[in-house]
Amino acid sequence: MSYFINTDCISCSACEPVCPNQAISEGTNIFVIDPAKCTECVGSFKSSQCAEVCPVEACHTDPGHAETKENLLSKWRGLHSGQTPASGTY
Repeated sequence: MSYFINTDCISCSACEPVCPNQAISEGTNIFVIDPAKCTECVGSFKSSQCAEVCPVEACHTDPGHAETKENLLSKWRGLHSGQTPASGTY
C-alpha cells in the first residue's frame, strides 16, 4: 500500500528529497504523496524513507491503497525502467 501524510505534517519538507520515486510534493497546507508513484520504497530501500525522516510521524501506510510487495515492485520497475532493484528491498 502506498503511504499518505496526515494533518500532523509541519511542512518541514524532510520527506520530499528522500523519496526515490519523486512521489512527494508540497500540497496546499501539507506535503502529499502520489499513490501512483509510492512503492513504500520497495525496490530502493529496506524501509520507507519518508516515515524514517519525518520528525512528527505524519507518514503512514494508506489502507485505501493496499498493494502486495509484488505489485509495489512492479510499480517500482515501471518508474525506474532499465534499473535493477536494490538487493534485500523486496
